[in-house]
Amino acid sequence: MPATTRPVAAALAAVLALTACAGTGEEPRGAEPGRTATAAPGAPTTAAPGPAGSTATAGTTVPQTLDFTARTIAGDSFAGASLAGRPAVLWFWAAWCTRCRGVADSVAAVQRDNAARVNLIGVAGLGSGDEAMRRFARDTGIEDFPNLADDDGAVWRRFGVTSQEHYVLLDSTGKVVHTGPLSQADLRRRVAELS
Repeated sequence: MPATTRPVAAALAAVLALTACAGTGEEPRGAEPGRTATAAPGAPTTAAPGPAGSTATAGTTVPQTLDFTARTIAGDSFAGASLAGRPAVLWFWAAWCTRCRGVADSVAAVQRDNAARVNLIGVAGLGSGDEAMRRFARDTGIEDFPNLADDDGAVWRRFGVTSQEHYVLLDSTGKVVHTGPLSQADLRRRVAELS
């Protein structure tokens, strides 16, 4: 990294670290959730078989919001296309976030209670580091559902997420129907309403 950009990167990291656990509750503005500069508008893809536990079937049309790939905290490949055809909840967390740790058990319970009809995926990042992500998942009991290792922020940017303990809810067509923080009671209610 050039020496002139290091102070900017350090300042950005400091701002994110100071504000990340104190989300405003407002939905992000600007770019449409799920869009990236390189995505070709209106170019649906076809789902390939996903990772173990995936529910998408071959031949399912993949909405643009789910046309991404990532790596899980276990080091496996993950295709967003594997979520196509069912509602999905993306839970954005960081290993150092005390609020994320405090709700992890409740998020895991929501996943267990709705596993037959809703995909729930954790998306870890914001400088958590691989070992800290794995330790967080192990310590909090969220290893039963996929958690993505997104320290570079690609999935976070894709959905316009800027702070953790944030949820993105998608309906079965891949349309974003909520983005922002949720209380655990509201999370349960919103997941029950997903179709």
